[in-house]
Amino acid sequence: MDLKFSHVDVLVSNLEEACAYYARVFSARVSKTQVWERGGLHVRYAVVMFGTERFMLVQPIAGNLKALMDTQGEGTIYRHCYATPDIGAAYDELVAAGVQPEDEHGKPLARGDLQSPSGARILWLPRRFGHFSIELLEEKELQRFIEDAFAGVA
Repeated sequence: MDLKFSHVDVLVSNLEEACAYYARVFSARVSKTQVWERGGLHVRYAVVMFGTERFMLVQPIAGNLKALMDTQGEGTIYRHCYATPDIGAAYDELVAAGVQPEDEHGKPLARGDLQSPSGARILWLPRRFGHFSIELLEEKELQRFIEDAFAGVA
């Protein structure tokens, strides 16, 4: 499977405070605030970039990530995200390896349902080791999402 590391997702209780901290400490660029809301999961998040590095700060409002932050605490790194040139091919490879891709709620994800609220095609591997998950995103759509998130940001 052709994968390239993209970012990690980190839980925070106050998105604006966390973004301001990294902007000050690393002179990081911070994207516009984004919202993901689907099926009971509701978060606010922003992309933080410094140099070639990036991560997403995620403030959970409701759903499984809110429950995770309530039990594990702020600063929890709960996901590693990778880009792939062809998410459909990655889906097929996972299924062939005996892995059923999932949605953000841990439910089986059909190949035709890879579209996310952000517009990027996306899937998750089942959580096998505690709360840690791996997310795969289609590379060109991820790049477009990142460009849009930073459009108009100084």
